[in-house]
Amino acid sequence: MEMKMEEMLVASWYNMHSSVPPSHVHPPESRPGELLVASSKSIPVIDLGRCDHPPHDTLSLIMKAFQEYGFFQVINHGVSEELTEDTLNIFKEFHGMPPKEKMAESSKSPNGICKLYTSSEVYKKDAYQYWRDTMRHPCPPSGEYMEFWPQKLVRYREIVGEYTKELRKLGVRILKMLAEGLGMKEDYFCGELSGNPVIVSNHYPPCPQPNLTLGSGKHKDPTLITILLQPRGINALQVLKDGQWIGVDPIPNASVVNIGLLLQMISNGRLIGAEHRAVTNANTARTTVAYFINPKNECVMEPHISMITSSSPPLYKPISYSEFRRNFFTKGSPIEADLLLLRS
Repeated sequence: MEMKMEEMLVASWYNMHSSVPPSHVHPPESRPGELLVASSKSIPVIDLGRCDHPPHDTLSLIMKAFQEYGFFQVINHGVSEELTEDTLNIFKEFHGMPPKEKMAESSKSPNGICKLYTSSEVYKKDAYQYWRDTMRHPCPPSGEYMEFWPQKLVRYREIVGEYTKELRKLGVRILKMLAEGLGMKEDYFCGELSGNPVIVSNHYPPCPQPNLTLGSGKHKDPTLITILLQPRGINALQVLKDGQWIGVDPIPNASVVNIGLLLQMISNGRLIGAEHRAVTNANTARTTVAYFINPKNECVMEPHISMITSSSPPLYKPISYSEFRRNFFTKGSPIEADLLLLRS
């Protein structure tokens, strides 16, 4: 008999096991294991609230961070500490609900666009399962789809609605600086190219053997950019840099910003998305909130004309975002090779 999703959620059974079940044990080459993590390195921290240097200095810091790491942490970003704490707490409450209630609250949309799942969106195809449960739903600034958001948690729609509005502002601010840094019109990314944002909350229960499994595997995000809120005091996010994993230590009231594959394509490889992963821990549940900035489905992803010169021909094939997304959730990050134009 096929298991129901509420029975498959890691949060439904993790505390009944003293070891990681075989389905979640990853092969030795991809386990966290004892792989050296570069403790002497850290991703840049950028202060958007500084008034002691010109805006172009901030822009230079952002471009440098993206070119060197594909990631940075941002502080003084304009989103209140109270709202970020409320947001983390409401998602912790959601993931702490009884399994059947969680499933009912995340299955309101008739087309399945709002959903709760385990491991990954294509968990049935995953050779190895990931130690996480995920809830995701669209959050466009129009308020569309809000009727399908969880409602049983009294303040969910209020808090998440306000948070995504603030993240929209922050995202637009960063995208405008990116456009300027790439030599495009300031508002290039601010219309349909960023018109389909999604909120994703990953929940990683305590794991009895963190060295055998992963919360998420090595990957690049299928986004323009991602803005991540992670809880304090739990080190789990790691970024691959020069063959070493760098831990992204949570900073109070900071957000983590990273490049996705779509921005890599549009910039024709001038900006490269960094591979990253999430490890697990034995003692504490970890809940994160990611704001994925995505295009509308009909948008065509291809290198911007200003990125193409005689010495820098286009690297990527044109593809609609809807097709890109379908392919990504079939193949994952290996889709990147399929997007490249073959040259003789």
